[in-house]
Amino acid sequence: MGNREALLEGAKCCLYEKGYARTTARDIATASDVSLAAIGYHFGSKQALLNAAMMAATNKWGEELERALTIETDMGAAPMERFEAVWTRVVDSLAAHRPLFAAQFEILAQIDSAPEIREFLADAQHQARMGLAALLQHIDPDAEGEKARKVGGFYHALLSGVLVQWLTDPDRAPTGRDLADALRIIVADASPR
Repeated sequence: MGNREALLEGAKCCLYEKGYARTTARDIATASDVSLAAIGYHFGSKQALLNAAMMAATNKWGEELERALTIETDMGAAPMERFEAVWTRVVDSLAAHRPLFAAQFEILAQIDSAPEIREFLADAQHQARMGLAALLQHIDPDAEGEKARKVGGFYHALLSGVLVQWLTDPDRAPTGRDLADALRIIVADASPR
């Protein structure tokens, strides 16, 4: 592994261990066993390196989440049972990557001064919306783009909301079962009587 790759891996470790704001250039150099000067040479700045590490870690989690969501649930199960199983996997994935999401929230406070992160996150959110619509509702974004955008937006809002609740109060954040029960209540209340 070259210095650039070592720095990127070291920065990802620091994001998970210390977060975005508390990671120093020296922390990254130590974690990667590379000289402090190499950060400037390969990335220009600590912030640019941390941003690259954040993007790489987020992409890796996205791939992991996609694998978790494509695990086939019992096709004989009722739709709400499948919904519960999928959201249970989503919540489990959040638990495994809590430091990454905490670091993402740190950087959101600086989003106006980090246009590359804003652009990355905007693109990642768009891809997430389309991917969630395809994975969870089997909507082809190429054939039904507007439908995928709306349904994917709903699922992404649900994911973001669960993430915020899980980060701030994991003991009382909704589980997959809680979400399925809530959806049952919402649908029942929306049905004509």
